[in-house]
Amino acid sequence: MGRLSIKLIGLILLFTGLYFFTQNIIFVTGYYSFSRSLPATASVLAMMAGAFTLVFFHREASNLGWILLGVGIVLVFLSGGIIFRSTSLWNLLVAFTALMVGYKLFNQGRINF
Repeated sequence: MGRLSIKLIGLILLFTGLYFFTQNIIFVTGYYSFSRSLPATASVLAMMAGAFTLVFFHREASNLGWILLGVGIVLVFLSGGIIFRSTSLWNLLVAFTALMVGYKLFNQGRINF
């Protein structure tokens, strides 16, 4: 198999794993009240600033970008905007395996057992 086809299979497996993981995640919104939605607003701003920092100032401030993304993700969970539905162990195993095998194929082009 050629390197391009292996990377394509890895990319397909990555997206398949992400698909299975995101099947049981629900994003919710509510009415806007400044005191209640402060963590949600701060999470959006922190994640936008983190992504902007990583894209445009990667060499100068990459640590700051990752910190801002981490703070944004924590604030998303604190705001209550994400609900996780229960999932079966089989779905979790398939999603995790597809994600890891896809990542390994996409990055290295091979799987070491």
